[in-house]
Amino acid sequence: MTTRTTQVLDAFAEHLRALELPLPVEGADQARAETQAALSQLGDHVIPRLESLDAPLLVVIGGSTGAGKSTLVNALVGHPVSRSGAIRPTTRRPVLLHHPHDEPWFTGTRILPGLARVHAGQSRDLEAPGAGDTTGDVDPATSLELSGQDRIPQGLALLDAPDIDSIAMGNRELARQLLRAADLWLFVTTANRYADAVPWEVLRTAAERDVTVDVVMNRIPPREGVAEELAEDLRGMLERNGIAVDRLFLVPETEIDAEGMLPPAVIAELHAHLSTLAADGEARSRIARRTLAGALDGLAGSAREIAEHASAQDVERQRLRDQAITAFSGARERIDEALGDGSLLRGEVLARWQDVVGTGEFFRGVESLVTRARDRLGQMLSGKPAPAVAAEQALGTGLVHVVIDETARGAERADTAWRSSAAGRSLAEGRDLSRLPDGYAEEVSAQIRAWQGDVLELVRAEGADRRTKARLLSLGVNVVGVALMVVVFASTAFIPTGLEVGAGAATAVVGQKLLETIFGDEAVRRMAATARERLTTRLDALVATRSSPFVELLDELGEPGGGELLGADADALAQLAQDIRTDGTAADSSAGTTAPARDEEDA
Repeated sequence: MTTRTTQVLDAFAEHLRALELPLPVEGADQARAETQAALSQLGDHVIPRLESLDAPLLVVIGGSTGAGKSTLVNALVGHPVSRSGAIRPTTRRPVLLHHPHDEPWFTGTRILPGLARVHAGQSRDLEAPGAGDTTGDVDPATSLELSGQDRIPQGLALLDAPDIDSIAMGNRELARQLLRAADLWLFVTTANRYADAVPWEVLRTAAERDVTVDVVMNRIPPREGVAEELAEDLRGMLERNGIAVDRLFLVPETEIDAEGMLPPAVIAELHAHLSTLAADGEARSRIARRTLAGALDGLAGSAREIAEHASAQDVERQRLRDQAITAFSGARERIDEALGDGSLLRGEVLARWQDVVGTGEFFRGVESLVTRARDRLGQMLSGKPAPAVAAEQALGTGLVHVVIDETARGAERADTAWRSSAAGRSLAEGRDLSRLPDGYAEEVSAQIRAWQGDVLELVRAEGADRRTKARLLSLGVNVVGVALMVVVFASTAFIPTGLEVGAGAATAVVGQKLLETIFGDEAVRRMAATARERLTTRLDALVATRSSPFVELLDELGEPGGGELLGADADALAQLAQDIRTDGTAADSSAGTTAPARDEEDA
């Protein structure tokens, strides 16, 4: 292979292996299967053939249940090598027949690297019922039997595959894998079953990928004119389905001997064709290149389809993320509304604040206000409860409740939205995402207390000069701090715009006037802006913490964007196919002219 070809195939394989399609969106199962099939074809056929264009041509013999594939293989070899019979499935472990001189091509992992090699006679008895690898009943067989046969012409190998419509799921999967590894597909059907649906589905796939196909119609009734009539009908069906077949071989229904062997004469035409093909290096190379180019085109199509599914996964992932973001953005907005509509300045908070500043005529003058506030501090010194501390605690408790309640509603909305789709349900399954996380209430309380500490620190910093410090000390840092908190909470609700001026509004105005008396207008605006900014930062973090279980589940799905990479891979694969069809530049034509040395461990 050229360096460019290696880079294209390596990148495609890497992108397929890295691809995750975790969400149960429409077509996801098909895309996962297509991904595995593409990886399988890369390792089983495309890369080995590009590396060794002169390796023996691999002819995979496939077809429906009971078509007589194994009997045909035995006839081509001249003696029983593949089990045949009425008990299904007969072919459990696939058998690869090759000329003895070609054995080094197949003992290693050049093709079908996922199947261990077992040599004929090591652990297999054709006479024993149920002999061979039985894993095909459910799972695909895990080994490939190699059998060197002098009757197989050098330069060509036959692979007897399981039935494509086998009763055993593992056999069906393996049959399709082996067909993807074929240079030439010898499709075997019968006079009674050539119109069955499953074989035609596979034949159409072969046509789409430009696989070279020869067809054998087996067990044709020996009545005059029947063979010609059936052949004409089959050719018509092939043509209507757009399937180009190189050769059609007709095998009459014939008595088999005691060993289950067909008379050599009935398969003479097929045997001669394979022998001629094996001897014609140019013809073999032409078939190998055609099928290889078709396989690359097929992989390009698969890459595009998988890319579409990957993009669909990204769209669904983003939709789920948007649902979570929307739910918690709403929670964040409702927290701001609670801060701005004055609701936090009612009830217990209002009562405690009025304990601090007193009641009655709030606007008699600043000095009167300061005097009353000083009287309240005297009560603190006499052992009575500190009103400022109580007001601060009431404000904090109210805000904590708002944060917990609104983030809980956000979680409930996000959870409900996710459970309305299959993808969301798959992520939420087994989890109570709406439940309050352990320690979250304590975290909210700690963050609100920390913000109140920020406010008090702002007050201390702003009151550092001598004149301001005297006024600050006359009232106390806590009193002024609570006043600043009140202003922050009410800064969007009680601006004089004709809104209702009730007790809450008056409370905020008192706080504002108190602060302006101590610090001045500009300083109060600056302090309020800083305090609100710090509160916003902490509230954003608290909401993000509450939404993190949703976000983390999405992040665990892996990185999006695989569709774009696979789309680029598709274009590169299609170009490789074009190169092979025109001048073969995608492959090194000298590669593989010498058979690899036999690996004794594999032997």
